[in-house]
Amino acid sequence: MIKITLPDGSVREYEMGITAMDIAKSISEGLARKVLAASVNGEVCDMSSPINQDATFKLLTWDDADGKSTFWHSSAHLMAEAVQDSFPHAKFWVGPAVDKGFYYDIDLGDVKMSEDDLVVLEKKMNEYAKQNNPYIRKAMPKNDAISYFSEKGDEYKLDLLSNLKDGEISFYTQGSFTDLCRGPHIPSTGFIKAIKLTSIAGAYWKGDEKNKQLTRIYGVTFPNQKELDEYLLMLEEAKKRDHRKLGKELSIFTMDDDVGQGLPLWMPNGTIIIEELEKLAKETENEAGYKRVVTPHIAKESMYLTSGHLPYYADSMFPPMELDGTKYYLKAMNCPHHHKIFDAEPKSYKDLPYRIAEYGTCYRYEQSGELFGLMRVRCLHMNDAHIYCTKEQFAQEFRAVNEMYLKYFKIFGIEKYVMRLSLHDPEKLGQKYINEPELWLETEDLVRKVLIETEVPFVEVKGEGAFYGPKIDVQIWSAIGREFTLATNQVDFAQGRRFKLSFTNKDNQPEVPLIIHRAPLGTHERFIGFLLEHYAGKFPTWIAPLQVKILPISDKFMDYADNVLQNLKKADIRAEVDERNEKIGKKIRDTEMLKVPYMLVIGEKEMTEGKVSVRRQGKGDVGVKDLHDFIKEISAEILERKGE
Repeated sequence: MIKITLPDGSVREYEMGITAMDIAKSISEGLARKVLAASVNGEVCDMSSPINQDATFKLLTWDDADGKSTFWHSSAHLMAEAVQDSFPHAKFWVGPAVDKGFYYDIDLGDVKMSEDDLVVLEKKMNEYAKQNNPYIRKAMPKNDAISYFSEKGDEYKLDLLSNLKDGEISFYTQGSFTDLCRGPHIPSTGFIKAIKLTSIAGAYWKGDEKNKQLTRIYGVTFPNQKELDEYLLMLEEAKKRDHRKLGKELSIFTMDDDVGQGLPLWMPNGTIIIEELEKLAKETENEAGYKRVVTPHIAKESMYLTSGHLPYYADSMFPPMELDGTKYYLKAMNCPHHHKIFDAEPKSYKDLPYRIAEYGTCYRYEQSGELFGLMRVRCLHMNDAHIYCTKEQFAQEFRAVNEMYLKYFKIFGIEKYVMRLSLHDPEKLGQKYINEPELWLETEDLVRKVLIETEVPFVEVKGEGAFYGPKIDVQIWSAIGREFTLATNQVDFAQGRRFKLSFTNKDNQPEVPLIIHRAPLGTHERFIGFLLEHYAGKFPTWIAPLQVKILPISDKFMDYADNVLQNLKKADIRAEVDERNEKIGKKIRDTEMLKVPYMLVIGEKEMTEGKVSVRRQGKGDVGVKDLHDFIKEISAEILERKGE
């Protein structure tokens, strides 16, 4: 008999070899009909998988993230079956689940797929889903698997097999489709009730632009039509809010092939937003006791060898430049430079905590297939800082960083967020992580306690820590429910020793400081991309590139319009006059399209009385006001950084 521990802590005994589905049925027949997969000792598995040892056990439904992921990966296989039926010579690379749905990378030879093909594929998928075909797993020796794909001439699967060992190879079949896959999968295709193939894109094999470009088909599925309909409505709204589209329409940023992929050029409007974000960060950090520093964009190879970023992080760094026999790298992170600043002068415990901050420019070599607008770039400006403290000071410092996050969330109207506590993987110590098992456990526990004490919502994720310590990744949701990774807050117990950093403690002995890496506003690139989508381009007045547009009804009111402009500029309000010879209705409509927070309409009455007729973005006419009263009101709104 084996003991199965359920999520509520209760323990049940079963015969060895019992399947997850049999356990589900023993708990509730109704529940068993909804279950997609199971978690056994933390590993997601098929419902048909036998369990041969004592285990912690959880049934996964659509409401669980791992349940959704299994559902969408199974849907990718269903789509592949439809593709295989329509394009018999297709070769399949990988078909993973993603945040919302799934994709499959496919070699279609010389065939170009169109949007019309997606409609045909959707229809076939619905037919196959209704057949309720089971997903059947079959283990296979490596030699047999190699023979199978060699006969098919499938170089993609043969490449995958080259990285697998005997005993870890399995195939899955549903209906007429069979593929190399480790799984897991849902019990059958019948669970898939609503299907939408959303787009076609190109994707280089293995994400390498030197390789062949494959066809990537994206899709999403749901267990009922209602959820799909709601998702499609959200998708339409998301298209309107796409930061790439809005960034172009509002002249925020541009990309140019002569400059290079992933290297955004900030236009005047975007630069204003950057300056306002930096102003906010500097004010906040000054109040919190940070000192500002500036570091160079390159450094010698020796520094990155000391930090450990070489070789741990080498794949994400640009290739080195060599001068006089010395290799230099573009800066991919600010921390080693900051460690050198800490080490430049002797420190005692009285100097700690020592907090230094910088909006540092970093360069990371993201694969071309991963670049995406402002969200994945190769040049980034990071709201970075490092705190050097004693172990006794750590909890308060880490708590203060979290409180800074919460302050920013309130300013920007971010209501939904969660902290992802990323831990190490004990099996990868010395490979992916610094080999200090006791320090890993100690620092992870320190972070966990702070999160619990401050009642910050968090989840724990194994195997995603930084190589030098645990970290928190901050997940936020925009106004329409899209999830973004905003920033990070990391604990570092290794860099201090690697750089031989020390301070003199109360016993007059050298001691290595703990280091906190934090970036509450992330990078300009990612955060402004988020804000564009979050606000749909309608920025709050304080951060809007243009805050007021003055609209004279005709040329004879232009002198008064210029007088209004000068008064606004004296009050540090960003304003312009629409000098075009257009009707006032068109001027208003065009200004609405530019999403300027305020419009001041000026005619005979306004000029005679020294007033302005005020229109608010999205609200229309809000009345006639004395110019100085308007300036006082908008100045207060800007100073308080009020959101909309």
